[in-house]
Amino acid sequence: MDTSTPSPEHPTDDRTPDELMQTATARIAELEAEVQEMRDRWMRSEAENANIRARTKREVDETRQYAVQKFAGDVVEAAENLRRGLDSLPPPSDDESDIVRRLREGFAGTERSFVALLERNGIKRQDPVGAMFDPNLHQAMGEEPSDEHPGGTILKAWTSAWTLNGRLIRPAMVIVAKSNAPVAGVDTTA
Repeated sequence: MDTSTPSPEHPTDDRTPDELMQTATARIAELEAEVQEMRDRWMRSEAENANIRARTKREVDETRQYAVQKFAGDVVEAAENLRRGLDSLPPPSDDESDIVRRLREGFAGTERSFVALLERNGIKRQDPVGAMFDPNLHQAMGEEPSDEHPGGTILKAWTSAWTLNGRLIRPAMVIVAKSNAPVAGVDTTA
C-alpha cells in the first residue's frame, strides 16, 4: 500500500514540523491558561464556601447562645422580686421571732440556689454599687451630691445589671454621684 497518497483516514498536513510545533505549543498554552482560570475559579469558590460555613456556624452558635434571651429577662424579674422580698424583711436582731428568722434563712437559701442556677446557664448578676457609671450597663435614675465620691460613681442601685453570656439583658437602675467640684471658668460665688 502506498502511503504517499492521502486517504480519508490519514489526511495530509501541508505544514512543516516547525509550524506543527508552533500550533501544538500555542494549543498547549491555551489549555494551560484555561486550566489556570479554572483553578482560580475553584480556589475562589472554595474560599467563598469556607466563609459561608464559618458565618453559618457563627450564626447558629449565636442563635443557640441567645435564643433564651426573652426567657432570661423574665427569670431575672423573678430573681429581682425574690431580692425585694428579702430586703422588705426587718433587719436581723437578737430578739426577732423564730418564724421571721426561718423565713429570712429560707428566702436567702432560695435566692442563693436560684442565682447559682442562673449563673450555671450563663445569666450573671452584677452589683454596680461603687463602680463608675457605664451607660452600656446602667440606667441612671437620678443624681445625688457627694463629697466622698468622684462624679459618676454609683452610690445606690435599685436593681442589679444582668447579662446573658456577656450580653446585657437588663440594665442596673442606679443613683449616680454628682460631682461638687467647681467647674473651671464658672463663678459659683454669685
